[in-house]
Amino acid sequence: MSSVLFNFVIITKKRIAMYKIQANASGTRSIEISDEHLQTISKYSLFDGLVDSNGFVDEPVLDKLKFHVRSLLENTVENDKALLDLCLDVIYNNNMKALGLQNLIALYREWAPSHVEENAEAQPTDGE
Repeated sequence: MSSVLFNFVIITKKRIAMYKIQANASGTRSIEISDEHLQTISKYSLFDGLVDSNGFVDEPVLDKLKFHVRSLLENTVENDKALLDLCLDVIYNNNMKALGLQNLIALYREWAPSHVEENAEAQPTDGE
């Protein structure tokens, strides 16, 4: 079992939460992830059906994600800046490897439950 390593940093002036995930086994490379990156992953449901039933995250899974994102970018009428930022900063980052994607998925699974609830509370319902 590999350990998942990510750090949490809060920049209070801009209110941007930043996370740092370990991108390789030796721990010499990392990638910074923002709340906006995680929100974009949620908006486009990028991790839904990404990992096969065996649960292994390897290079073909990373390639599958890259192809899916490329398809989204090619088929949208107007480009979403958040999706482009996610591509440049995270998915197509030179440090992104299978371990980095595995740690990103783990970070997203920790992040999502609390933020989905916050978004649901912030949106008014039809009855109000």
